[in-house]
Amino acid sequence: MRYSLRALPRAIAISLLGIAPATQAASNSANFDVSIQVNATCAISASNMTFSSITTGTTSNTDATSTLTVNCSNGTPYTISMGNGANFSNVRRMAWGGSYIEYTLYQDNSRSAQWSATSTKSGTGNGADQSITVYGRVPSGQVITNTGSYGDTVVATITY
Repeated sequence: MRYSLRALPRAIAISLLGIAPATQAASNSANFDVSIQVNATCAISASNMTFSSITTGTTSNTDATSTLTVNCSNGTPYTISMGNGANFSNVRRMAWGGSYIEYTLYQDNSRSAQWSATSTKSGTGNGADQSITVYGRVPSGQVITNTGSYGDTVVATITY
C-alpha cells in the first residue's frame, strides 16, 4: 500500500523529512572604543665638572667639561636651562672658606656662547640617550688667596 505524504498530517511529514520548523535567530551589536594616552617623558642627568688643580698665581684660563645626558620620548621637543649656582653674585662662583673663584659655563667648545640663567638649549627627543656637553672656564687674572677645595652646585632643568 502506498501512502502519500499529503495524506499524513503536516507535522508528521515535516518530521519524516528531517526538516525543523524555522526559527529566527536574534542578535544585537555594540561598539566600543579602544584607546590609550601616551605621555611624553624626559629625564636628565649630569656628570660633575672638575677643573684641574691650579695655583694661587694662575695666569691662564682653566677649562673643564660636564656632560648632560637627556632621554626624551621620540619626537618630544625640550629645552634645557641652567641655574646660576649656589654662590652666584653677578657671576657664577665656587666657594671655599669665605673665598670665591669665578667661573663661566658655555654651550659651545669655543666658549663664545655663555650659558646664563636666561639662556636655553633646545632639542628633540629620539627615545635614546643624547649627550650635551657643558663647557666651563675659570678665567685667568683672579686673585686667589686661599688654598682649598672650592665648589658650587648648578641645577640643570629640562622642560618638555
